[in-house]
Amino acid sequence: MRKLNLFDKLLNEVDQALRTVHTLAPTTERPNPSENINVETKLSDDERKRSASLMRINHAGEVSAQGLYRGQALTAKREDIREQMERSAMEENDHLNWCETRLDELDAHKSYFGPFWYMGSFTIGAVAGLVGDKWSLGFVKETEDQVVRHLDEHLEKLPKNDTPSLAILQQMKIDEQHHADIAVEAGAAKLPLPIRKVLMPLMSKVMTSVSAKI
Repeated sequence: MRKLNLFDKLLNEVDQALRTVHTLAPTTERPNPSENINVETKLSDDERKRSASLMRINHAGEVSAQGLYRGQALTAKREDIREQMERSAMEENDHLNWCETRLDELDAHKSYFGPFWYMGSFTIGAVAGLVGDKWSLGFVKETEDQVVRHLDEHLEKLPKNDTPSLAILQQMKIDEQHHADIAVEAGAAKLPLPIRKVLMPLMSKVMTSVSAKI
């Protein structure tokens, strides 16, 4: 098997970016958590709009997560860290496709800023990987901790009769916590306070505010 050079790897990342933003990305073997829900969900117009807004935010978050992990995997120093990042990216693709499927069911669009979310996160991930694996893992840990908090908020805000969306977010929360845990086990460093408490929450606020409607 031919060893991939840097140009090959960059072309592969372009392919992954296009798949993430414009089509259904390759996933793991896991089924959509909402597939086995047989109860017909009846939502009012206001409930549907609320669910669509929250699922659009989560879809945008998964686009960002995909970019982050792909960037980190590209510049990771250790092979085991690279493999861990690539597996996490595949699981984030599951979330991405589950959210997109639910948005289609809600007759709603995904964020038009998808390419921006992806490329911004990919750049951050690649830079974090270049700085060092322990800092890259620390970025994963803090990101996933924030995502879990957002998912808790969304689980409270979703209409209680929107059982498909609830099932999807509940499984996503389990996976995100797992990603945080394995990052710690692999040697994640604790990020500096200004990054954790100022920069990352600010970036998250911009993304959620914009993607909620656009």
